[in-house]
Amino acid sequence: MNCIIIDDEEMARAIMTQMITLYPELKLIQEFPNAIQAIKFLNHTEVDLIFLDIHMPDFTGFDFIQSLKNPPKVILVTSDKNFAIDAFEYECIVDYLVKPITEERLNKAIQKANAYKTTSKPTEIKPIVEDNANEFYINIDRRLIKIEMASVNIVEAKGDYIHIKTESKNYVVHSTLKKIEDKLPKDLFLKVHRSFIINTKKIIDIEDNSVLIAKDVIPVSRANRPELMKRLNLL
Repeated sequence: MNCIIIDDEEMARAIMTQMITLYPELKLIQEFPNAIQAIKFLNHTEVDLIFLDIHMPDFTGFDFIQSLKNPPKVILVTSDKNFAIDAFEYECIVDYLVKPITEERLNKAIQKANAYKTTSKPTEIKPIVEDNANEFYINIDRRLIKIEMASVNIVEAKGDYIHIKTESKNYVVHSTLKKIEDKLPKDLFLKVHRSFIINTKKIIDIEDNSVLIAKDVIPVSRANRPELMKRLNLL
């Protein structure tokens, strides 16, 4: 398998380069200190496997994966344990290694990469089925979980992640607020703030520039307040 390394730490790249030499089935063809250089390289060169760091300047590992139309197999190599669950929302990711890497752990990851079959498409929130616009699906731990539209209270953007709060449970997915907004029915949901989309049917109270939904107080921007008021059935 042709492979590349993407890591902003020179020492980390050197260690991984040395470890890769232990595997005759791997051919390291290039290493990169940042994702931008790697993207330019991949525009004209195909690879089978990428050893990818998560935390890098400007572009995170997840940003990098989403930028690729057909990402190859990816083994994440990071010092951060906190993104393991989020990582496996991506079909192309075959394993998650935490630094410092042992030869035994790397060996397991290579075995997975050899056996792993991927459709090379990043996992996102699944499009609404045209004949059933009352639900959508999210991928959690490789399981597609159905969420009823009417059960959603709030959709909140936090950095690179989206928190979907329903009547019974909360979910976190790696996406953008714009992608989710495009999938939600406009007659039921409204973006009231740059970080919030609300289910207007779930509003309990409105006071000044905020709304109460369940136990959450959601800010309403001045620009979005007129549209919210139009939606309300005022006496």
